[in-house]
Amino acid sequence: MAGSRLEAALAAGLPVAEGARIAVFAPRSDTDLSAFAADQCHIITGFRPDRDHFAAQGYACNTAPEGCYGAGLVIVPRAKALARGLVALAESVTDGPLIIDGAKTDGIEPILKEARKRGGVAGQISKAHGKLFWLLPDADAQGDAGAQSARFADWALPESQIIEGGYHTAPGVFSADAIDPASKLLAAALPDKLGAHIADLGAGWGYLSAQVLSRDSVKTVHLVEADHAALDCAQRNVADARAQFHWADATHWTPPKDASAPRIDTVVMNPPFHSGRRAEPELGRAFIAQAARILAQSGHLWMVANRHLPYEEALAAGFAHVEEVAGDNRFKVLHAQRPKARSRP
Repeated sequence: MAGSRLEAALAAGLPVAEGARIAVFAPRSDTDLSAFAADQCHIITGFRPDRDHFAAQGYACNTAPEGCYGAGLVIVPRAKALARGLVALAESVTDGPLIIDGAKTDGIEPILKEARKRGGVAGQISKAHGKLFWLLPDADAQGDAGAQSARFADWALPESQIIEGGYHTAPGVFSADAIDPASKLLAAALPDKLGAHIADLGAGWGYLSAQVLSRDSVKTVHLVEADHAALDCAQRNVADARAQFHWADATHWTPPKDASAPRIDTVVMNPPFHSGRRAEPELGRAFIAQAARILAQSGHLWMVANRHLPYEEALAAGFAHVEEVAGDNRFKVLHAQRPKARSRP
């Protein structure tokens, strides 16, 4: 609903100069930016499906800002630390209004409350279960680059953080504060022999791939991850020449053409099943379908999922053999073998 709030804010006096270059941080694919001209907007997102959505519409896209902007718009994500970090980053590269928009369920109200304490909130729109507000730059505190005062400098994100096991993670990525227990369960259930060519779909910051690469028989592991920040962490965590890193939507990824490895022997995955606050098992089903498409005829899929998620039907539709091999009251580890012909191109 950002579009309707943006239009209302512009009508209420949000001062965005005509033709101003606008940095748009973390818009989702359903974010309506039609209040601005597409050639004004620079989309800044590390989530590959969102980036591809806006690029297909003709927007300029990147994973980081470039230069200084006449206005900045932050679409608040659910992760609190990431949301604050994006506000700090947008403030640092904007010499015009800083616009912050978000749903109530994503935590916009605490950000607005804190912004009021720091001063400069010039206007607010409440509409469609969310809020949009804007801050004007402090002309007396502008830096050499022309960006506004550093009211949110203390919210800036660290480049990375180190958790148990010495792994690097980043605020906002999945399982940023500790190794995910479901991934631990899957790693413990994996057999010694996995084949030569492995794909880790939704690899995150690389925990599962690191465990897979402990096997000398593995020749290649493809880490496929849609979150650019998570993939950056994975490149630090998986310092192995056998690892190949792909910033891609795992539900559409296919392995590079290579005559020596035309298909993947094994897929490992702990697929996402949420979009925002909504549980969407269809995401996991799409991962399963893509695994079946990229696997060799005798290939194996090893996955972990929350126990309540109904993935068995999708697995049975795509594979000749399916079994639960491990689990507890929270998670289940599923093994599927031999993708069915109709699942493979």
